[in-house]
Amino acid sequence: MDAHLRELRYFVATAEELTVTAAAARLFVSQPALSKQLRALERRLGFELFQRLPRGLALTDQGSALLPVVRAMLETWDRGYVEARALSHPRQLVVGMQTAIGRDLQRPAVQRFRERAPGWTVSLRLVGWDDPTAGLADATSDVAFVWLPVPEELATRVLIREDRWVALPSGHALADRAEIPFAALLDEPFVALPVAAGPLRDFWLALDARPGSALIAAEATAADEVLELVSAGVGVALIAEGNARLYERPGLTFRPVPDLPPAELAIAWRRTDSRDIVHLFVDSIG
Repeated sequence: MDAHLRELRYFVATAEELTVTAAAARLFVSQPALSKQLRALERRLGFELFQRLPRGLALTDQGSALLPVVRAMLETWDRGYVEARALSHPRQLVVGMQTAIGRDLQRPAVQRFRERAPGWTVSLRLVGWDDPTAGLADATSDVAFVWLPVPEELATRVLIREDRWVALPSGHALADRAEIPFAALLDEPFVALPVAAGPLRDFWLALDARPGSALIAAEATAADEVLELVSAGVGVALIAEGNARLYERPGLTFRPVPDLPPAELAIAWRRTDSRDIVHLFVDSIG
């Protein structure tokens, strides 16, 4: 019997949450996808891990016996993978990001880190929105600049809070307004992050401020893709105020949406990663 690491991670998260809804939100996957993966794992194992109750789940005897073993195995794998990857690129710290950072954060942080850790190099890695952890989940990044929310397995420190703005095609009927209340955008088609972005996709669609669902015109996995679709008139998109300045270009208009809570940019790292070099980089950020 072979079980995939992803399925085992899904098992542990679901066992700790005991509801598919909460586990799916924590894992940044859809509920149907999580349920399907759990059923597939149970079929491979030859026994059920969960009792499906009218409200929530309960571990079976087999699930209870397997849980501590799987937890220990995943912790050992994660630790071993990080150590093995470090041997391939000794004294190199990989910093993940999903968009251009700007805001005078990245450059001085890298400079301070290199002064404090002579002999170490920093590699910057751009990761698509389909991975909201910017490479931390699969350990291809050591630390990352991310927009919240992120999975609970990551530790974070908020660096900046910024108002959310909307990106519109320059000829849009709302483009001549100084600011745009979110109610005026409810019927607009939106360019969304991919489904794999989970709660991060929901945040940039402002689902918690809507009476219903959002009208999705297209999906994009990178900031440039989002803005190309907006400038082409496919839809509109919410964006952080600082990114509105970073990505300014012909054919686009950016306006504040004053009645939405702000976005939060953070530095993140794996809670299980206790290496001093990771925390040295985090402490290098002003």
